[in-house]
Amino acid sequence: MTKVASGYLQPVVVGDLDHATVDTIYDVCPGTRVDGPPEYPQDPATVDLVWGVWRRMALGWAADPTVRHRGSTGGALTALAQYLLATERVEFVLHVRASTVEPAFGEPTLSFSDADVLDGAGSRYGPTAPLLGVRDVLDLGRPFAFIGKPCDIGALRNWARHDPRVDDLVRYCLTPVCGGFGTPAFTRNFLDRIDIDPEAVTALRYRGNGCPGPTRVETVDRVVEQHYLDYWGDDATQWSLPWRCKICPDGIGETADIAASDAWPGGAPTREGSVDDPGTNALIARTAAGQELLEAAERDGALVIEREIGPAEMSVYQPHQVRKKIAVAPRLLGIADEGRIVPRYDRLRLDELVAEQPVEINEAQRHGTRERIRMGKATEPAPRLP
Repeated sequence: MTKVASGYLQPVVVGDLDHATVDTIYDVCPGTRVDGPPEYPQDPATVDLVWGVWRRMALGWAADPTVRHRGSTGGALTALAQYLLATERVEFVLHVRASTVEPAFGEPTLSFSDADVLDGAGSRYGPTAPLLGVRDVLDLGRPFAFIGKPCDIGALRNWARHDPRVDDLVRYCLTPVCGGFGTPAFTRNFLDRIDIDPEAVTALRYRGNGCPGPTRVETVDRVVEQHYLDYWGDDATQWSLPWRCKICPDGIGETADIAASDAWPGGAPTREGSVDDPGTNALIARTAAGQELLEAAERDGALVIEREIGPAEMSVYQPHQVRKKIAVAPRLLGIADEGRIVPRYDRLRLDELVAEQPVEINEAQRHGTRERIRMGKATEPAPRLP
């Protein structure tokens, strides 16, 4: 993996690849294969067309005020990771922290203590490859938990078909509900607006220390804090996301044990309302293991659960996830129209969702995708080592 000219972190081929390796890449990469949970229940009461398989949905936060404050939203994923270590359900947690080399990026890390976990709290909206050394981690032969984006968990689940150690050693998969990450150009433009040279940045925290907390940029001689909305913009139309994120069929973590999201009505904070917001996560327990973990963490005082919710309320907090889930199927048809590789998907209900939409809406999504591809918005040069 290397940083390429566009600023992304991308895989670079070194040497020759045989056919078997290429077949494995296509089978494992979440850019080419995205599946829902392998054990898919038949009871429609446990499957929502948009939100997928769920066993419990609730609003909650980390019981420790420090964890709640430091975390991206309500600190729930951080608290759960700490709880897994404290109860010796796992020996360590594989997750990400701010990169020590590229401050805008994230990097994989292993946490063995509460302090280690807390050090990685806060979303990373820059390029990150949390599974970069996963085979070395599996070689340790010790049970662990993984926290990553939904696509990262999808990749790990895909890899389990080729490496049985995944199912044996990865005891829990936790994820944030993901709206995508900022393109490198988007982050550079933000730094330009606050008059900071990207090469001078020594630390960049996108959010946390409040909900959502400030975007904080540090250099050797300056510290600049901006509102979260000064980075992302005041509405979703201003987000600049990678192409892959725009065609993502699973931003909601359908293969995770627990997914945690923001809980802002309408999908975004307000400038006034977020100033004193202590942070509340909307939590989805998807598997039996996830439900048991959520209940145990609540019982033992690691999490505070405010109240139960359901799919309709999740849609209020995450309307952009609803819109994208519905739009994915016609967008994939647009990709096929242009002769591009179309991601394989299964158990994500995309066809059922698109069948409920007006034909003209689906055609608009399909046509728009074709136009974007023709304009070059879905194309990157083949990456090369420097």
